Parts: sequence; structure tokens; C-alpha cells
Amino acid sequence: MLLIAAIAILVTMALALTRALLGPSVYDRVLAVNMFGTKTVLLIAVMAFIMGRTDFLDLALAYALINFIGVMAVLWFVQESRRRQRSANSTESPAESPIE
Repeated sequence: MLLIAAIAILVTMALALTRALLGPSVYDRVLAVNMFGTKTVLLIAVMAFIMGRTDFLDLALAYALINFIGVMAVLWFVQESRRRQRSANSTESPAESPIE
């Protein structure tokens, strides 16, 4: 039963990776990478249970924290770059700026 769960997690990880590569927007890609990281944590936890090694759960927890901090950093970077791009466009030609 746990082997089937591990295979199902691997399938959802493959789907998340596909979404990360083909996502129409940056936010879809970031969400897919976050989902991939979450499924990785779940897979580590299932594998720890299958092998009877509870010390892997510490690794899963550390990976979850790194995944969260990484996703927040990428989202902050995207937001700041878009903000800078908007401010650069508004200072260069205010007559041509799109109405939002």
C-alpha cells in the first residue's frame, strides 16, 4: 500500500514538473515548483516510514523550510523586478504607459 502511495507521489511530481516547464506565467511555474517541493517532502516522509528510518523526517522538515524560503525569495524577486520595470516605463514615456 505504501509503495502505491510512493508511486502516486512520483506521478504527481512528474505532473508538477511538467507544469513548471510549460506554465503560461511565472506564478504558475513558481506554484508548480512549490508543489514539487511539497511532494518531495511527502515522498521523503513515506520513504522514511517504509524503511523504518525516522531520522529522514528531520531531513524532510529541513527541506520543507528551505522550499518555503526559496519560493518566497523567488516571488519577492519577481515582484521587485516587475515594480522596477513599471517605474522605469513610467519615467521614460508617461504618455505611452498602459492604463491599469
